[in-house]
Amino acid sequence: QVQLVESGGGLVQAGGSLRLSCAASGRAFNSYAMGWFRQAPGKEREFVAHINWIGGRTYYADSVKGRFTISRDNFKNTVYLQMNSLKPEDTAVYYCAIRRGFSQELAATVDEYGYWGQGTQVTVSS
Repeated sequence: QVQLVESGGGLVQAGGSLRLSCAASGRAFNSYAMGWFRQAPGKEREFVAHINWIGGRTYYADSVKGRFTISRDNFKNTVYLQMNSLKPEDTAVYYCAIRRGFSQELAATVDEYGYWGQGTQVTVSS
């Protein structure tokens, strides 16, 4: 059974930083591309970042480009999201997910991911 567990969320002031972690278990984690999404109250879940299996290719939503960095450590079965220069509009529940299949191409829609974590709350105060 695949399990993803996010951690690292919390309350931070605008301009601050947080580092989210997503620990995976139950499958060959390092064969799959991974993604981070977020969902604010009353809004659809939206794409944040994507990383291929070895970490050499990354993609970001325009809203976070230049501020967020996705990375992974396949020895630790963990993917990270470093978030800098946080803004109040970054407030959301953040989810990590495993891409369906073995494709390493960019996947920016919810349907392209097969397994999800339970999410971690990030709140940015102004």
